[in-house]
Amino acid sequence: MRRATASACLTLIAATGVLHAQTYPSRSITVVVPSVAGGPTDLVGRTVAQILSENLSQNAVVDNRAGAGNTLGAEYTARAKPDGYTLTIGSPSSHSIAPAIYPKLPYDPVRDFTPITLLATAPLLLVTHPALPVKNVKDLIALAQAKPGQLNYGSGGSGTTGHLTAEYFKSVTGISAIHVPYRGVAPATVDLLSGQLQYMFHILNIGVIYVNSKQLRGLAITGRQHSALVPAVPTMTEAGLKGFEVYTWYGLMGPQGLSRDVVDKLHATMSKALVMPENKKRFEQQGLDIVGGKPEELANLMRDEIVRWKKVATDSGAKAD
Repeated sequence: MRRATASACLTLIAATGVLHAQTYPSRSITVVVPSVAGGPTDLVGRTVAQILSENLSQNAVVDNRAGAGNTLGAEYTARAKPDGYTLTIGSPSSHSIAPAIYPKLPYDPVRDFTPITLLATAPLLLVTHPALPVKNVKDLIALAQAKPGQLNYGSGGSGTTGHLTAEYFKSVTGISAIHVPYRGVAPATVDLLSGQLQYMFHILNIGVIYVNSKQLRGLAITGRQHSALVPAVPTMTEAGLKGFEVYTWYGLMGPQGLSRDVVDKLHATMSKALVMPENKKRFEQQGLDIVGGKPEELANLMRDEIVRWKKVATDSGAKAD
């Protein structure tokens, strides 16, 4: 009788899972963006929400929950019910850098989330205020060495990719500079434009606006190849720092325990939509390279990135300010 009851329960659970997948989504989906509106993660989140709304039977809405280097929104998602109606946009800030600089992170970036797909990647753009007497990366290094602790660099917040990339830069060049964290890339850019900051590893699609308008000077990009948005700007390797490569990435994920049926439905929806010309254009205009891939590939990327940024934080002594 016990065996029969157990078998019946398993059958009921399986049937419930299939039924959920068939009816999902039956209401609005929330895409939690752990950053302020207008930032790169927000742009990705809004594109994802639009794709889901266009391809599923329900609307998808963005919920901005910024703060603590993108960890507040990530924590909110980790604690949400794993029913497919609360998703988030993961990035290095929340899922690979945070474990290295926050001693008591309230979630496990791998265990507490269900990966769905890697969406896109992008290099960063090293920019300086045009009044700074530097023309290239070597000039910046020389100036920082001549004035240890006197140059300020900005970031969109402690634990962001811009912050740790600058710490990585300090570590490999041996320079000393002061980190000034902001609540988002926008206010940091304002102070960089005014000259209160001297340099910054900027989000590519936003940084190029100011480089092309001559309001900032682009010294190098952190990718392996030139960017079509700023083709004249060299890579960090070309600028003299061989092997200096950093990419920010954006992945769609949900809370731990999301059913495989729901994951497969969301993965199939995004995979099909990402290759459409109009969506490729949306991402390319943001300086992003569409990647896609299986959920397991996103999980592996996060694990590799956690190891990488832990070493950077250890070598540089970077902490959450």
